[in-house]
Amino acid sequence: MPSRTQLVQQIIDIEWDMFSSVQNTGGKASCQNDRDDFVIMRKSQFSIWADDTLESYLGDLIKARQDRRNLMSEKYGFMMESTFPDEFAQIADRLPTVAPGDMQLIEEIVSQHVVWKEELDSKYPVLGSLGRAARSAGDRMGMPSLETYMRAELKTYSPATLALVHRDTIEHREQGQNDAMATLLAQVQQCGFASLEEAEAHQEKLM
Repeated sequence: MPSRTQLVQQIIDIEWDMFSSVQNTGGKASCQNDRDDFVIMRKSQFSIWADDTLESYLGDLIKARQDRRNLMSEKYGFMMESTFPDEFAQIADRLPTVAPGDMQLIEEIVSQHVVWKEELDSKYPVLGSLGRAARSAGDRMGMPSLETYMRAELKTYSPATLALVHRDTIEHREQGQNDAMATLLAQVQQCGFASLEEAEAHQEKLM
């Protein structure tokens, strides 16, 4: 049985292979050459997941690779529904179909994460302004909102993984945890800060 650290590393290795090979209009994006930043962001996201959720998602990635699917390409394709609707209409039939029951889980997860992000933005406005906007109305070129990004990513998960992410989200809400803050804390700690307050003060001085 792999350790939690090993699970996350296996996930990131496969995700990076997929992410770095996404075909973009106009060529490869600069972020596709920045593995270090990619690792920080993904480790932060997975820091709030339960072990069985990580195991399930790793299974999704392994199966997708066997089926010659690139889940990162599919995620960015789904994002275009909000960011480039005309172009999305041309590729929609190439993307997986999401069952109505799964869409309901996705919307419940996304809705809660938007609430958490807005709470984070209110408490840590400088750090919040450096990240994604909370809602799709704030989508901008090169930086889709949390709502758009998360909805698109969740559409690439298997029903089993989606159910586990939904379970984790509900449990964290009931425990009073804000997952946006927990994820950002994991991110700033990888950058050398002890707390969100310390990171906020540091960024405020730079402005």
